[in-house]
Amino acid sequence: MGFLSEALGRVAPSATVAISQKARVMAAEGKDIIALSAGEPDFDTPQHVRDAAKRAMDEGKTRYTNVDGIAELKEAVAAKFRRDNGLDVTAADCFVSSGGKQIIFNALMATLNPGDEVVVPVPYWVSYPEIVRLCGAEPVFAVADASTGFKLAPHVLEAAITPKTKWLLLNTPSNPTGAAYSADELRGLADVLLRHPHVHILTDDIYEVLVYDGGTFATIAQVEPKLQPRTLTMNGVSKSHAMTGWRIGYCTGPRPLLAAMTKLQGQSTSNPTSISQWAAVEALNGPQDFLADWRKVFQERRDLVVKGLNANTGLDCLTPEGAFYVFPSCQRLLGKTSAGGTVLATDEDFVLALLEETGVALVHGAAFGLPGHFRLSYAASNAELEEAVRRIQQFCAGIK
Repeated sequence: MGFLSEALGRVAPSATVAISQKARVMAAEGKDIIALSAGEPDFDTPQHVRDAAKRAMDEGKTRYTNVDGIAELKEAVAAKFRRDNGLDVTAADCFVSSGGKQIIFNALMATLNPGDEVVVPVPYWVSYPEIVRLCGAEPVFAVADASTGFKLAPHVLEAAITPKTKWLLLNTPSNPTGAAYSADELRGLADVLLRHPHVHILTDDIYEVLVYDGGTFATIAQVEPKLQPRTLTMNGVSKSHAMTGWRIGYCTGPRPLLAAMTKLQGQSTSNPTSISQWAAVEALNGPQDFLADWRKVFQERRDLVVKGLNANTGLDCLTPEGAFYVFPSCQRLLGKTSAGGTVLATDEDFVLALLEETGVALVHGAAFGLPGHFRLSYAASNAELEEAVRRIQQFCAGIK
């Protein structure tokens, strides 16, 4: 009998964490590294949010709270969903956790059994299939490649659903591609889901505020209210308010599901950090005007990167509608050899050779379920991005 859990053996390590760690080690060795592998804003948490955290500490709000969040934050979450997403919810329909990932973990762990299936669009955020497997269920992959702008087509969703399907995981705007579904595109998926009442929807809206070119964000329970009783709508302050380290995610969903998630959280982490919760209250209720400025900066960075990667490099990069990632294809360069002598048989070979030869850290597409691509996070300064693009161009020019 082995010591480690068999469930843990079903889970692969996070590729994004692994390559970020390799980049950190190289930087510690004195190498000039530009790390574009992690997904977090490079802005500081807004001052009014930091001030709220300081007030909370000064006022002694440093003790245990309700497992599923303080009443003030759940009220703020409900108000946000009503205001921004048109969802008719109250605080009793909301739940707070230590980051968005814990909400996904809680929801799946509380509902999945061996033999259950979860539809996971490809490419996917690296943790989706691993959490499903950890729960003993099976991810069913539904490909949404560049031919559809990395968006799941209704007929592909239809083909992936079986009597065993319990969840669809939907992420918009997407990590790793930046693809953002319009209301009309969600309407097509909603029509399929209405025909399959046994399927629940977990929609990961963590990049909601980062939609570009004047686009309007939409979430599926808003597009089709009939789906709301079986939809868990997840969000958080990590990307919207540059609060990745504060670890606050939130959601709204069916009350029996939230009760099960509360039971699970009560036996794992218990409540999210009290100070972070009070900061999140201010984040959701306070001024939001800075978001337009951040969005403008990110869109300019996106355009810089897309233009540079498509500039006679052998790469093919679509222009994403949201988030802060691009997901170019390096397919035309595979099978060739880098200037440093590395045979680029796979996309992982490509990103590792790029890191070793130029110091630019990216994540290979196979980590997200779609080989032949890579993910670049443009949540970095313009100067870093310009230099990174220059190095990538030089690297690609040396491939023979």
